[in-house]
Amino acid sequence: MTIRLLPETLINRIAAGEVVERPSSAAKELIENAIDAGATRVDVVIQDGGQSLISVSDDGCGMDADELTLAVERHATSKLPDDDIFDVKFLGFRGEALPSIAAVSRLEITSRAEGSDAAWSVRVDGGAKSAPTPAAHGKGTRVDVRDLFYATPARLKFLKTPRTEQGHISETIKRLSMAHPAVGFSLSDGTRKLIDFAPVTGDLFDARLNRLAAIMGRDFAGNALLIDASREGLSLSGYVGLPTLNRGNAALQYLFVNDRPVSDRMLYGALRGAYRDFLASDRYPLVALFVEAPAAMVDVNVHPAKTEVRFRDAGLIRGLIVSAIKHALGEAGHRASTTVSDAALGALRPGQLPPHSGRGANNPIYPAAHFGGALSPGMAENSVNFHAPLADLDQTPTARAADIQDPVGADFPLGVARAQLHATYVVAQTNDGIVIVDQHAAHERLVEERIKTAMAAEGVARQGLLIPEVIEMDEVACDRLVARAGELAELGLIIDGFGPGAIVVRETPALLGEINLRGLLQDLADGLAETDEAIALKDRIGDVCASMACHGSVRAGRALNGPEMNALLREMETTPHSGQCAHGRPTYVELKLADIEKLFGRR
Repeated sequence: MTIRLLPETLINRIAAGEVVERPSSAAKELIENAIDAGATRVDVVIQDGGQSLISVSDDGCGMDADELTLAVERHATSKLPDDDIFDVKFLGFRGEALPSIAAVSRLEITSRAEGSDAAWSVRVDGGAKSAPTPAAHGKGTRVDVRDLFYATPARLKFLKTPRTEQGHISETIKRLSMAHPAVGFSLSDGTRKLIDFAPVTGDLFDARLNRLAAIMGRDFAGNALLIDASREGLSLSGYVGLPTLNRGNAALQYLFVNDRPVSDRMLYGALRGAYRDFLASDRYPLVALFVEAPAAMVDVNVHPAKTEVRFRDAGLIRGLIVSAIKHALGEAGHRASTTVSDAALGALRPGQLPPHSGRGANNPIYPAAHFGGALSPGMAENSVNFHAPLADLDQTPTARAADIQDPVGADFPLGVARAQLHATYVVAQTNDGIVIVDQHAAHERLVEERIKTAMAAEGVARQGLLIPEVIEMDEVACDRLVARAGELAELGLIIDGFGPGAIVVRETPALLGEINLRGLLQDLADGLAETDEAIALKDRIGDVCASMACHGSVRAGRALNGPEMNALLREMETTPHSGQCAHGRPTYVELKLADIEKLFGRR
């Protein structure tokens, strides 16, 4: 075989295969060029999911005729003024986007440079470039990409439906708009606006939250915690959601490095580590984080589409993310997301009755037209009697005066306990509403925090069992636990092997009181089976403490008296993270009096 140079057109098409994976890839490159040009407004129009047309217009600095001619040449760029590939300050820098897109489509660029009274246009059809011609256009640039991949028909077979491709373009615009709130963005399919974000001015943090609310929803804006931290030249900012505001997938987790949207496994792993103590493994927090790093500390040239980055010191950025998020969650105290109470109010259906309640045309309170179905004989009369004024209202109430005259609890965020329902839920009255607490979930979080605090101080106090308890388990599970006996001892749990398939427990953490030892050991063994054997338990302290707390907490079904319920509320108010258990579920629901009054038509 003879070695030869490939034709320039073929080289560009090969490059396009790396840079332009689908219509959203082309849109991303064009929008980034517009942002780099200093645009304050970027408008995108697509047809057929971007296959027939992608048009990107901006009001940036524009280009003259000579610059237009160079812009469609390979590796021609204005974004590396010093030719230093390690000092990248723009989103684009390699000069591959326009020639690569032009090699597989029909491209037309029309632009007018700032301060110029003439606009120019250049066309590239499947890699064949025309000379610049005069055109009519305002300040800025418009790039029209038509018939994408017509020059490489095989790539068309791998495209999804127009709706799917449109969704990818929409997601691309949303990500870029988060990092650049001062820029307005719009997306249209030619008949209707799919996205329309106005430029947001003012403080950067407020502008970002405003833009994030438009994309991630008002629930996120109302339950987001501000992140603003720095370490050794790195800075981290943005917003993270409370643990009780979570989803079943990572679709609403956004990460940016130097305002560049990235998808980096190390960064996502840092998020998982930061929320490890607060969320179950199948739940994901809502996050938008922005990392600013000196160009010398990050390599953005490791992926053709620039969606991955490489840090010189990955441990430094990971530690910054974990510590900043944990600090923000700690400062949130017992706060839980407002979506918890919204969901509770949404679950209430005013006007509904139990199946055997009085309904029907003869019932003046609940007519059949509202509920449907006929009324059983005699039910109408019973219903009227039921709603009649109660007799003996003048008699002295049987409740203790102390119960009635207790203060409302204006000084207590979680109020004063009033009742326990189903031996599981504590109902408290606040100054402007009520709070319903899941006693087991709440006490589980309190015990977990006690264990972690004790470990960080003098160590976990232990209590010896009068009669050591022998637990029979699977032999492999027993071996796992015995191998970690020394580390478990640091957590206050003293165990020894007791022959094949058995473990003897001699001491337990004093904080836990009476616990289900069999359930605890089984959970610990299962947790060890799922993790790397090389990871020390102290590095997974949140998981271990959560398992211990779950088996050593006030159980659902246990009756509590008034002082016990109030003691639980007071400790929740002073304990970090008490608004959610270790699985990300809320420990309490707060209902405002105004919302309750709306349910009953009082407002």
